[in-house]
Amino acid sequence: MSAAKQAAELRYAVRFRVVFKYFGQLCLALAALTLVPLVASVIFGDTLISLRYGMVIAGLAALGAGLARLRAPSWVQANEGMVLVALMFLFTPLVMSYPMMGSELGFPDALFEAISGVTTTGLSTKATLVDAPQTFLFARAWMQWYGGLGIVVLSLALIMQPGMVAKNLAVTEAETDDLVGGTRAHARQALIVYGILTVLGIIGSFSLGIGLFDAVLYTFAAVSTGGFAPHDNSLATFGWPVQVWITLLCLAGAIPLTFYYRMFKEKRRVAVDFLQLRAVVIASLIVSLAVSAAMRLSAAMAWPQVLHHAPLLAFSAQTTAGFSSTPCGQLDAGSKLMLIFSMLVGGGAGSTAGGFKLLRLLFAASVFRLILLRTCLPNRAVIKPRLAGRRLQEEEIHAALLLIVLFVAVVALSWLPFVAMGYSPLDSLFEVVSATGTAGLSVGLTGATLPPLLKGILCVDMLMGRLEIMAWLVMLYPGTWFGRRMEGA
Repeated sequence: MSAAKQAAELRYAVRFRVVFKYFGQLCLALAALTLVPLVASVIFGDTLISLRYGMVIAGLAALGAGLARLRAPSWVQANEGMVLVALMFLFTPLVMSYPMMGSELGFPDALFEAISGVTTTGLSTKATLVDAPQTFLFARAWMQWYGGLGIVVLSLALIMQPGMVAKNLAVTEAETDDLVGGTRAHARQALIVYGILTVLGIIGSFSLGIGLFDAVLYTFAAVSTGGFAPHDNSLATFGWPVQVWITLLCLAGAIPLTFYYRMFKEKRRVAVDFLQLRAVVIASLIVSLAVSAAMRLSAAMAWPQVLHHAPLLAFSAQTTAGFSSTPCGQLDAGSKLMLIFSMLVGGGAGSTAGGFKLLRLLFAASVFRLILLRTCLPNRAVIKPRLAGRRLQEEEIHAALLLIVLFVAVVALSWLPFVAMGYSPLDSLFEVVSATGTAGLSVGLTGATLPPLLKGILCVDMLMGRLEIMAWLVMLYPGTWFGRRMEGA
């Protein structure tokens, strides 16, 4: 019997009762998270927006309470976990669009803003933030904050019970090595680290002279590597000390969150964590040098400006934070190309950063090096790829290479409609990669005047990039929904 036929016979479709039950629990968690912008809207006196948030919370609580009472098996299949995560990242912006429409946005633009927030991208269709309601600005940053850690991870840490349910739900991206290791304990560790980074970020920003409101919003956007700024000119509003501090917060968010817990709580070093830390810093420095050279040689920019803007843009792109100190639309072609590659790769696996992750690029480089090395070895020599002292498994390598290919495919398919509709090929590629890598840097194409089709493509790219594509493929796979279903507890 072929392997494909065996797999087909062992395949189980999702059980709707399981999906509904835990979707209900996630709705309750989302209702609790939505209390925060409700309180903010009351403080800021936005009564109409408060009413909208109240209606959303009531609806989520009623739906969640009804579904959570369903009786269902305690074990969750892998495809059920992925479906639940994908459903929440699709459902959340749909629901949150309603209160955001209270800030004089139409549904398409409100949905775009909500998707950009919950996926920690930071692209916006708003031409200006002048006179934007404070509740709107806070709600965007707050969505990025809980979207960065993941609605599911927060639910695991605070609400859901441990066990196999937690193990199969603790993925906000395609693989269990991303963000948390797969248990409620690890989810709580990630939440503790995330909370500490947030508090330190707010205190540091406030001590550097940023107002409390801006300090909170910039910190939310930085540690989640989201990039939603409450001002039109992003970080250009502030001097270099504030810009450096926010950049360091972005770098902290682009490093595996478990790294901090293992170092300071468990007092142990993990080679892969240190490898990713070095990789993010080295990659950012290399991009900084490349962008500096392009700015100086191609754009003839003065050295003081080069030394100011190039490192900030490079670190912002590599961490997929999306902050900027100068308009990206004014950059030369060489700088744009370097930032495109940086945004596509992204930060460390297990962090809040987007992209297909530097760790997977290192996997690919290790395999490529092995292929070259084997040309110099005897035919019978056996050598396996290794990284950070650990032997790489074939499944890990296949998954990493597949994900890189899928990211490139999504970018290519999304880029073609932009070019077909007459937009600059390079600027279109920049915008599409920024959305897929959930970076948020923009050359100015994203806006209210962008055709609805292209807005929709960017929305799909942001959702694809945040869940690393595989969860959506599982959602679309017919075998996920049709076929035999596992019975029993």
